[in-house]
Parts: sequence; structure tokens; C-alpha cells
Amino acid sequence: MRKILIIGATSAIAEASARIFAQSGDHLFLVARNHAQLNAVAADLKVRGSPLVATYVMDANDFDAHLPMLEEARRALGNFDTVLIAHGTLSDQAACQQSITLTMQEIKTNALSVIALLTPIANWFEQQRHGTIVVISSVAGERGRKSNYVYGSAKAMVTAFMSGLRQRLYKSGVSVVTIKPGFVDTPMTANMNLPPALTTSAQSVAREIQHAMTRRKDVIYAPWFWAPIMQVIRGIPESAFKRTNI
Repeated sequence: MRKILIIGATSAIAEASARIFAQSGDHLFLVARNHAQLNAVAADLKVRGSPLVATYVMDANDFDAHLPMLEEARRALGNFDTVLIAHGTLSDQAACQQSITLTMQEIKTNALSVIALLTPIANWFEQQRHGTIVVISSVAGERGRKSNYVYGSAKAMVTAFMSGLRQRLYKSGVSVVTIKPGFVDTPMTANMNLPPALTTSAQSVAREIQHAMTRRKDVIYAPWFWAPIMQVIRGIPESAFKRTNI
């Protein structure tokens, strides 16, 4: 039985993951901005088998709220040994290009808020010398592309931060797992024309997350075929890449 803190608990991937955790009998502490959605998710998870589901309403961009939330999670769960960070927004690249404020907001939401949360969590897990930290990044962080480079650069920051954190916490017995999904069919991508052959479901990514946690993986692509795809994309010289429409 794990004691799991889920931040961004109403996102499609987080909710699908929480259902797997609930069916395993794990204790859950759910954090999200929308009170009504959070309560609906919690009620569903109790029905699915979780013996304890607590909730906390918080905007991840309110950095001053992070420590009170973490303390409440520790109190409600009797400490926690697993964290899944899954909040984020899909940036409107065209709008960001016209607005410094919007660009900085997207970087804050998708990168800085994650890093702010991970800093005290990493310190606690390092002291207790065990735990699992799982963060959803993205294949978009592998290379800047004109269609989403604001979002991609935020995810690149998260991926790099997680890599350093993984190396730092290795000797403490803490598992640090980076999840890099490709195209995922969720409400956030509902208005996008995603290629069916390359698009997966939130439920499929959730199963990949469970596998990665169980096997103590470092980095996984979801689905797996994004690893060779991104290897090819990373290998294109910049002089050629700037001419492409990838």
C-alpha cells in the first residue's frame, strides 16, 4: 500500500493513474484548482477501492501555498512515499508570441511551479531515504519547434531538472521518474488535429506510469515508439531543421 500525493489530480492522465492506484488499495491525497471536479474524482476513487482519499484545493502557481499543502498531505496520509506531478497547460504558441505576460505565465505553470514543488519534496525524501517522484514532462521538450517552443522549452526545463534531481537522489534510494508522453487524446488536446497513428489515450499513459513506478525506471516515453522518433528529430542538424515544418 502506497501513500500517494497527486498534484494536478483532475488532469486526464492523473485521473487515469489514480484509478489504477485506487484499485491497488493505495491511499491518495489529491490536489487541483477546481473544487467540484476534485470532489467528483475523489468520490469515484473511493468507489474504486481506495481506503483513503483526501483533497486539497490549490493553484500550483501560488508558490506560498505549496508548503501548507505539503504539510497537510503529510498529516492526512501519515507522511507520503510517492508523488505524481501532472498539472500543466497546453500553451497557445501564437498568443504567447504576442505577449510577454502570457509567455511568462506558461513558463511559470509548466516549469517553475513544478520545480518549486519538487524542491521541498526532494529534501523530505532525501532525509527519509526512500520514495518515488514521478513528473509528467513531454516529448515537446526534446527539441524546440516553431509550433510549440514556449511549451516545449518549459518541458525541457522540467526534464533537465529531473535529470539532475535523479542523480542527486540516487544514493538516497529515491526513485525519480520522468514521463514523456507524445500525443495524448485528452480534453486539453480536444481541438487539435492529432494524427491517429501516433495518438494514445490517457489510460494507456497511466498504465505506462504504473509500470515505470513498479520497475523504478528513470525515463519513459509513452508510448515507447516516441523514443526512436525523437532520436531521429534530435539528430537533424540545426541548419536543416530550421527549414523543416516538423
